[in-house]
Amino acid sequence: MDADAIVVGAGLAGLTATAELARAGRRVLLLDQEPESNLGGQAFWSFGGLFLVNTPEQRRMGIRDSRELAWQDWLGSAFFDRGVDDPAGEDYWAYRWAQAYVEFASGEKRSWLHGLGVRWFPLVGWAERGGYLADGHGNSVPRFHVTWGTGPAVVAPFERRVREAADSGLAGLRFRHRVDELTVTGGIVDGVRGAILEPSRAARGTPSSRTVTGEFELHAPAVIVTSGGIGGNLDLIRENWPDRLGAAPDRMICGVPEHVDGRMLAIAEQAGGRLVNRDRMWHYTEGIQNWDPVWARHGIRILPGPSSLWFDARGRRFPAPHFPGFDTLGTLAAIRATGFDYSWFVLTQKIIEKEFALSGSEQNPDLTGKDIKLTLSRVRPGAAAPVEAFKRHGADFVVARTLPELVAGMNKLTAEPLLELADLERQIVARDREIDNPFTKDLQVMAIRNARRSRGERLARTAAPHKILDPKAGPLIAVRLNILTRKTLGGLQTDLSGRVLGPASADTGPRPVPGLFAAGEVAGFGGGGMHGYRSLEGSFLGGCLFTGRQAGRAVARETGA
Repeated sequence: MDADAIVVGAGLAGLTATAELARAGRRVLLLDQEPESNLGGQAFWSFGGLFLVNTPEQRRMGIRDSRELAWQDWLGSAFFDRGVDDPAGEDYWAYRWAQAYVEFASGEKRSWLHGLGVRWFPLVGWAERGGYLADGHGNSVPRFHVTWGTGPAVVAPFERRVREAADSGLAGLRFRHRVDELTVTGGIVDGVRGAILEPSRAARGTPSSRTVTGEFELHAPAVIVTSGGIGGNLDLIRENWPDRLGAAPDRMICGVPEHVDGRMLAIAEQAGGRLVNRDRMWHYTEGIQNWDPVWARHGIRILPGPSSLWFDARGRRFPAPHFPGFDTLGTLAAIRATGFDYSWFVLTQKIIEKEFALSGSEQNPDLTGKDIKLTLSRVRPGAAAPVEAFKRHGADFVVARTLPELVAGMNKLTAEPLLELADLERQIVARDREIDNPFTKDLQVMAIRNARRSRGERLARTAAPHKILDPKAGPLIAVRLNILTRKTLGGLQTDLSGRVLGPASADTGPRPVPGLFAAGEVAGFGGGGMHGYRSLEGSFLGGCLFTGRQAGRAVARETGA
């Protein structure tokens, strides 16, 4: 044996599992097909948002949260319906991972990370607001805790522990090692086989060479697959696209680099692993083309506040609850029902200054760089510099003094001029009339006023209600929104120790594949899909942390002798 364990994938789940194994004194090899510049995977690029429940940050903002409320929200969003009580069901372990995760997020998650040096921005964000009934989809309260330092600060403590383990000889870092096969002897997964790729100096996220310079074969009593999802593989996304979201889009932009290709899903399945909930996925509707791209078709997501008016490609305003930041997949289905791959935000300068944030560590230099002075500018007049840069240079932005000029600019961005000035003006004027009173029948205006009852929203996230056509709030801004690929919600089915399960037999439920474990997105963030159909947000990074920790500790126990 070459080690006590092999971890395939050097993203956040892989780093967490490796750190736990080394902490227990186990020898571990961490493999990744990409160069060392990509250590930390997609977590490095993230905004660093974490789903936490009943925290000091929430209480300081006057938010009353509880495990019971969080579990109610989780169930209303997940809508588990595939054999929750049947050991052979696709949702059997997903449901149990969800229970364990909400318990973790309500309990030791914050103290564990705090002990590792992680800190959070004091204003708690309100993602996925739902807009349905109390037991339906969405977060009842703000729970999105942005890490001080964003994604790199989430990665940092685990990278540090892994590098310390490498220095001590407990961990071996093998970059440019592409796993092509899991070796199986007597029904037990006992190693990996693959290709050594030529050295690469490719910067993080950029394409690296696929030239093969050699082969390798390594063996260990346990292999943990932490290779991520399918967000960079448009063919695989289309192959698994669910009918409930309409037809698969002809055009999408990518929220992850090309190497997020989903290869290890098929490789683990070939070794006996069971793939479940293949049709569950998470793609964003507020994608914009990056004017300064790192990878092919590079898209950035707008993290919107609730005030922008949302129109389909023909200029029809979406009905409740398809408002900005309320129901990602519900709005995605509504967009696809129009037959188009894009939609529009129409807003004002006053709204963009208060409500637009951009996903990604590189788009938030104030938070990522832990620059207090620059961060304070978020509560002052003016939009953040990265937002203004997109407004000036972004291919999807139109800025105009008047609505006729705005509509003309919007029609120039599309293959055919679908928008009618009179129809768009009618809808905007009707909405603006609803601002004259503190009460209204317009549910989006209600939602804006509800949001501003939260201290954090009022301070830095939701603009004061105003008329879109008020010149004092201008200029007018339109943003063409693209479908942005991102996360896989299904994957390898695992038990609560991270052991990959095999196909169910006629007389028993799925049994573990000996020697094979999985964590992170490749395992549907736990159990093959702990989010069910929808995410409450902030739970992707947390899912990588939790599953990586569980799998790492389980393998440490199994290899203790």
